[in-house]
Amino acid sequence: MSKNREEGLVMDIINLQSKIQKRVGGALFVHGIGLSEYFVLNQLYLAPKQKMRRSDLAEQVGLSPSGITRLLNPLEKVGLVEKEPNPRDARVSLVALSAAGKQVYEDAQISFGFASADLFKQFDAKQLSTFSKLLKVLL
Repeated sequence: MSKNREEGLVMDIINLQSKIQKRVGGALFVHGIGLSEYFVLNQLYLAPKQKMRRSDLAEQVGLSPSGITRLLNPLEKVGLVEKEPNPRDARVSLVALSAAGKQVYEDAQISFGFASADLFKQFDAKQLSTFSKLLKVLL
């Protein structure tokens, strides 16, 4: 692949990301969250006991420690996540999904699913599988 084609592909991926943010993020707006918040709630929802160390959560969602703090503070203020002390290490705090956060996530998950399906509706199952495999090579 020539450099120009690779650059064009990167631009296409950036444009796809923008499209995803508009469509899927728009569907999440009715739940009072955006894509970044949804991603955090998703990680907590899937975590054992629905809690994680703040540093592990930051790594999972690709944010710096200060970036995850800036994202979590508003979620904590509205009661979607809770800060918990770590019983094994007082220097490390845990982030837990609250009951309200679990409900918001489960409601938003439905909207996320519909918006995601709509985004890729022009693909058949084989095309989606191929696209998914190609993306996983890069991830």
